[in-house]
Amino acid sequence: MITLVVLLLLAAIFVAAVYLHDTRQTQHTILRNFPVLGHFRYFSESFGEYMRQYQYLPDWVERPFNRLERSWIYRSAKGVSNLVSFGSEAAPQFAFRNAPFPVLDEERTAWPARQIGIAEGPGASREPYLAPSFFNISGMSYGALSHAAVSALSRGAKQAGIWMATGEGGLAKYHLEGGCDVVMQIGTAKYGVRDAHGNLSEARLREIAAHPQVRMFEVKLAQGAKPGKGGILPGAKVNAEIAAIRGIPEGQDSLSPNRHTDIGNIAELGAFVDRVRRVTGKPVGVKLVAGQEAFLEDWFADCAANPAHCPDYVQIDGGEGGTGAAPAPLADYVGLPITQALPLIAAARERHGLRERIRIVASGKLVTPDKVAWALCMGADFVSSARGFMFSLGCIQAMKCGSGQCPTGVTAVDPRLIRGLDPADKAVRVMRYANRVREEVEIIAHSCGLPNAAGFAPRHVTEIERGVGGFRNMGG
Repeated sequence: MITLVVLLLLAAIFVAAVYLHDTRQTQHTILRNFPVLGHFRYFSESFGEYMRQYQYLPDWVERPFNRLERSWIYRSAKGVSNLVSFGSEAAPQFAFRNAPFPVLDEERTAWPARQIGIAEGPGASREPYLAPSFFNISGMSYGALSHAAVSALSRGAKQAGIWMATGEGGLAKYHLEGGCDVVMQIGTAKYGVRDAHGNLSEARLREIAAHPQVRMFEVKLAQGAKPGKGGILPGAKVNAEIAAIRGIPEGQDSLSPNRHTDIGNIAELGAFVDRVRRVTGKPVGVKLVAGQEAFLEDWFADCAANPAHCPDYVQIDGGEGGTGAAPAPLADYVGLPITQALPLIAAARERHGLRERIRIVASGKLVTPDKVAWALCMGADFVSSARGFMFSLGCIQAMKCGSGQCPTGVTAVDPRLIRGLDPADKAVRVMRYANRVREEVEIIAHSCGLPNAAGFAPRHVTEIERGVGGFRNMGG
């Protein structure tokens, strides 16, 4: 009896010690938010690769991101080796054409910074942006993300030398806190740059453009999660601070119009882009989801004929993209996937002679080096990721983003859950993830015989046609 009491006492002391350790450490959000119990998740994750040979669920079937993709990001963010043994588990849709004589270490060169915006002529910006990185953080609003998550992204972006887009929720102090380059997104509700009636405020534009960190503005027509529908922020997430930033009532659902009320055709889109650029003096881009090819032809034809209406970049988001809450039919079935959309918009840009005028930013599940390199091959100048960076913060794909009860604090509103995400620690993980993506994209480039990733072209990648035993050059 005495022995049992001693054992129980020792077990209680052990559990208490583990509890104290978990609540005081800052590296693991799950353990900090769910002390003791969180260890069972890490145990399952660590031993899962040994036990999955006895299960029926392989690593590559989970949605929207499978275990192979998530594990690659987690390990990269933690600075752990991503080397694989015993061959690949992936079933690739494409393959890169390696060169017989790859580039030697001493022949490698750095990716050259690319300018967005022009300094002279119609459509010129007073402050063109020399973008230093081909991989950046796509728009995620403060409100959709917690303040700790936005702060960590801002700090990590600065450490990695990449830009960060605000999302349509407006510019918050947390976006500026880390000192990184910022892209201010203007959504259909014009949060952050609206007047009392919801119209575009030039005074607010100038105020935001005065921040030296704000390098570009982005007119959002649509995002991959919900093309044809505005942003959705549940009222549970609209606290006093977010309401003040956006200019909306506190505690009420924040529903954006399904399009800009003052942009109903190509001419109005061009005039809006020109207006924002003249007021701010900074490059202006347009974010959209590809649907009708005729629109791309007519739009780029108008850009060629009216240079002042030409955006400085186009961010093409795949129909599979998007971090926000969205109706299932839109998320699942509306909008072309990035694999079809990117080649279409790159070809249209080429046909109208706008290659050096309009930069292309690709987004939509491009979270690993293979997908980023593919996008660069297909004509993208830059790639932006949202969910990839959420994973680097510790997101476990719990699918609770819209509820405010995210267990890792990334999209939470509960202060207890947010407290578990330490911005200083997670900023380092953001930086590591961005750096690892760029390093391995460059490795692919070197294998293809290129000194850096700027030389990627369609000829460097081949589509694998499953079931027919053939290959198809993705460059046509």
